[in-house]
Amino acid sequence: MSLAERVIACCRELALCTEEPGRTTRTFLSPPMREVHRLLGQWMESLGVRVTVDAAGNLRGLHGNPRAPRLLIGSHLDTVPDAGAFDGVLGVVLGIAMIESRPRMAVEVVGFSEEEGVRFGLPFIGSRALAGTLDRAALDRVADAIRAFGLDPAEIPAARLARETVAHLEFHIEQGPVLESLGLPLGVVDAIAGQSRFLLTFEGRANHAGTTPMSLRRDALAAAAEWIARVESMANRTAGLVATVGSLDVAPNAGNVIPGRVRASLDVRHGCDRQRQVAAQSLLAVAAEICARRGIALTHETRLDQPAVIMNAELVAMLTQDVEHRMTSGAGHDAMILAPHVPSIMLFLRSPGGISHHPGESVLPEDVEAAIDAGRRFIERLEAKHV
Repeated sequence: MSLAERVIACCRELALCTEEPGRTTRTFLSPPMREVHRLLGQWMESLGVRVTVDAAGNLRGLHGNPRAPRLLIGSHLDTVPDAGAFDGVLGVVLGIAMIESRPRMAVEVVGFSEEEGVRFGLPFIGSRALAGTLDRAALDRVADAIRAFGLDPAEIPAARLARETVAHLEFHIEQGPVLESLGLPLGVVDAIAGQSRFLLTFEGRANHAGTTPMSLRRDALAAAAEWIARVESMANRTAGLVATVGSLDVAPNAGNVIPGRVRASLDVRHGCDRQRQVAAQSLLAVAAEICARRGIALTHETRLDQPAVIMNAELVAMLTQDVEHRMTSGAGHDAMILAPHVPSIMLFLRSPGGISHHPGESVLPEDVEAAIDAGRRFIERLEAKHV
């Protein structure tokens, strides 16, 4: 069995470590995480790696001299409900695969305890512990779960990134269709898109659907529908922009009543913060114009304003010597938490069918092999600089 085939088989075996029989669900420090730690720990120990679990529940394995410059390779071990076998976990298993080639420089593999935010509504618990940005309020919410796993939350400050860490590499499936549409196995992530999220409320007037003439209606849903079409049109005209209205709450939500109120979400993402902010404000202005014309009251609140995270230019240059395609990640990843604290880079693997967060998630053996080769050459370039 090739190394790529072993990587895939390991991910599928770990998918059986689950809280729900018959489907993969593994949340922050839930009981099946112990078996994940055991299986990956055994593999790393067979390679002579020193294996520990830090106070935030991150599985950590160090190859090489602990006082030498080290590369951190990490991703997350938790999943969404009814997940696939590769989101997050593949990045950890590929990190162990990198140690199979016995690199000269120190390599630390980290399986982050939490990224998805499923159990407590708090994403990135594991990587925030390494970055030192896990605030007191968040820690208080998860402290009991940490203790129940046999760990001491008071020791979380010791989970910080080692000062010897010179770079961070995260392997990850793309979770989208771009690489497949281009016929490419791999892509180098040069930025993680910023996000703006809003909740808009369209306030019209509910009335009888049969007795109210069309010209006298103040239909909140009709106003929202016109706006949604404009959101799609604007996003299609703006390179790199994605904009989504993913949730609608219609009241009174009856078939024979004109909708009087609609609450609608808006999610806007772009790799350039300035373009994202301009687009978001334009879409809000469009909603205001539509509502003014239709006699609909409009309010909105900002739910999230998360800046884009740019990957380290030197590491991007190193990786693009073997992987030519560069791309922006529209989803958040642990790399965006660590990037302000250590030079970071991501390598995406093609997602067949663009499927992720679903049991049908998969990877191609040849793509995994290509990622292993690219990762090895990336490490050789780092060694030339640091060893």
